[in-house]
Amino acid sequence: MALKSSIHKVELQIADMDRHYYASHLLTIARHPSETSERLLYRIAAFALHASDSLSFTKGISSNDEPDLWRKSLSDEIELWIDLGQPDEKRIRKAHGRARQVVIYAYAPRAAAIWWQQNSTRLQRFERLGIHLLRCDGDITALARRNMQLQANIQDGVFSLGDVENSVDIRVEHLKVLED
Repeated sequence: MALKSSIHKVELQIADMDRHYYASHLLTIARHPSETSERLLYRIAAFALHASDSLSFTKGISSNDEPDLWRKSLSDEIELWIDLGQPDEKRIRKAHGRARQVVIYAYAPRAAAIWWQQNSTRLQRFERLGIHLLRCDGDITALARRNMQLQANIQDGVFSLGDVENSVDIRVEHLKVLED
């Protein structure tokens, strides 16, 4: 019998002083059985970093044709494609062909360093691609619950994510900056 995705409800308060974006989002997120709590929370962090009314979670791990998050225009064009982890070049090339901008957030520092070392030269040719490494100071999985009330604060490039009991700082290291 196949395992089913678990549903997580998130009330996310965002105060992004860098973008002057202040909003509350009620999110319903499906967590694939193979997805870790760490990856789920990094998806929420990626949402906070790019939050808008048109940004949404997709099937993610469950689909090869969709990113973890995307922002679509009213005419259904993909404006922003966000993936987590270390996707292969074929997936990046496909995303780059379908979206105006592609952003990748790697979150496992050791694995990401090896992946970046092996792929950095080939990935430089994608001008609409940004690649970032998320480094967490603390245990991000302590925030994981079925129902979460989280606050995301972003100021001067410093990103903190927390609830009433726990808080972690997440540093965003820019490996490849998105060209305009």
